[in-house]
Amino acid sequence: MADSREDCLLEKIDYPEDLRKLPADKLIQVCDELREYLIDVLCEHPGHFAASLGTVELTVALHYVFDTPSDRIVWDVGHQAYGHKVLTGRRKEFPTLRTSKGISGFPNPDESVYDAFIAGHASTSISAAMGMSVASALKEESDRHVIAVIGDGAMTGGLAFEGLNNASANPNNLLIILNDNDMSIDRPTGGLSQYLVDITTSQTYNKMRYDVYRGLKKMQLINEGRRGNILRFNNSLKALLTQQHNLFEGFSIRYFGPVDGHDVDYLVKVLNDIKDMEGPKLLHIKTTKGKGFKPAEESATEWHAPGKFNKETGERILPENLDEPQLYQDVFGHTLVELAEQDERIVGITPAMPTGSSMIYMMKAFPNRAFDVGIAEGHAATFSAGLAKEGMIPFCNIYSSFAQRAYDMIIHDIALQRLHVVLCLDRAGLVGEDGATHHGMFDLAYLRPVPNLIISSPLNENDLRNLMYTAQQTPSPFVIRYPRGKGEKRDWRNKMELLPVGKGRKLRDGEKIAVLSIGPIGNEAAKAVEVLAKEGVSIAHYDMIYLKPIDEELLHEVGQQFEHIITVENGVIRGGLGSAVLEFMADNNYKPTIHRIGINDQFVEHGTIPELLRLCGMDADSIEQKIRTLIN
Repeated sequence: MADSREDCLLEKIDYPEDLRKLPADKLIQVCDELREYLIDVLCEHPGHFAASLGTVELTVALHYVFDTPSDRIVWDVGHQAYGHKVLTGRRKEFPTLRTSKGISGFPNPDESVYDAFIAGHASTSISAAMGMSVASALKEESDRHVIAVIGDGAMTGGLAFEGLNNASANPNNLLIILNDNDMSIDRPTGGLSQYLVDITTSQTYNKMRYDVYRGLKKMQLINEGRRGNILRFNNSLKALLTQQHNLFEGFSIRYFGPVDGHDVDYLVKVLNDIKDMEGPKLLHIKTTKGKGFKPAEESATEWHAPGKFNKETGERILPENLDEPQLYQDVFGHTLVELAEQDERIVGITPAMPTGSSMIYMMKAFPNRAFDVGIAEGHAATFSAGLAKEGMIPFCNIYSSFAQRAYDMIIHDIALQRLHVVLCLDRAGLVGEDGATHHGMFDLAYLRPVPNLIISSPLNENDLRNLMYTAQQTPSPFVIRYPRGKGEKRDWRNKMELLPVGKGRKLRDGEKIAVLSIGPIGNEAAKAVEVLAKEGVSIAHYDMIYLKPIDEELLHEVGQQFEHIITVENGVIRGGLGSAVLEFMADNNYKPTIHRIGINDQFVEHGTIPELLRLCGMDADSIEQKIRTLIN
């Protein structure tokens, strides 16, 4: 490994202050060692790979130029920030990345003072950093610099543009760095562009520029209200000279770039030149995702989070296929294609997750009927509503955690108009190593109060297919939630059938105690009930299938027959299935004792899914023990 050599600089850097003690001519070596260290660790301890390789030089330059943690670096999406973690006191802990009790895969202020803001959802950095910059001004902390580092993918999110627009309208000294590693915002940089960057970032030029501005203001030929017009004119003039047009020339924000994001020496020069300029600024850098590891450079999507791999050959170490059950995501993807073959009204929508959600199958089979709308969950929901309004049947696949960002659109644009949109909430419940920012804990609770929604969750892959077929046949807003990972069945490709809306089913008869579950977590409950059945303990088990409308006939039966009810759900217990059962029993004057199993009022850390199920008391052993406390 890189940090085992005697002349290694990286092993001498515990914190950024150690980095800043090095002469500038050593930074290239630091970058090389940091990149090698990331590759060495991540080939054995999987995480998000390609994005952080592309930000190595930027990370070193930022911590070299700015006085972190007093100066704030706000990362947009933590995929870019692994190098940042290594340089900020977590190098030795880095191999524990994304493991239980290890370091998080995303910036987290609870983990380090160098993590200025949590970063699990995209497009937040500009708004958060602007708030910090304005706060520094209000507190008269004029020496504090605030930097937002936003990846180009995150620039597709509406929140990024809301922040950008507001930054141009309010006094602040925010520095925005656009890490452009994929989307062609500008044409490739040329000689004149590089020359203009050199001029416009130079201290001499900017002192002269400020003196002219101050003189014109003193002569009352210019005021603050006209300052934005001059900035826009400057940006437009530069675009005319370089024949390069960018998205930012209409904002009253000083624009610099594009510059080579892998030239650490030049990045240090530019950052030093612009860091003390007044007013909001945007530095546009061009980088290569996966830089320094050829397979990742050639296929950034595949190497976004590749799992374990051989760093010498570039071969990914994939688990052997032992005729195991399929991923829920793949069952969804293949089933959507089957349905689309039968019904030309079906279209697929995903916000920037075509591979993760397996929408890629629909895109290959029907490229004109499948849409990746970028990191724009709110748009995905309303775009789907528009499609449905004109008679299409959109299957809109959004990760549950990210669907929170489309809540208003689900209510106002879909449910209120009773539009036939099928919302497929992927990664529902506990998702594992990505941790608190990505767990899909809240969807059952936040969607249950919304009128007109049908809310469902399959026990297994067969039921996922059945629910997708039922949703196609039911002209109503229809939610299907399912977890990350593999299901239960090898023979998952069943002949699809309707599952009557609002009807659950009894899986096992029993006495005194009834277990009510919804979704695949019911398989953990079934294992617990089976263990007790072998001991002669009779426990009833019901699969609710639908949270809304809930099966009232089934609940009347349960309320009349059982002394104890246990509800099991892979989500927060406040507002979900347990709450719905409590409300029903109270409204109908049934008085069984009700025990809710799910996620308590807390954010859950990262770890493997089995570890987290145990932590939350949702695994088969924990459910079994809970039942035993009621029968003894």
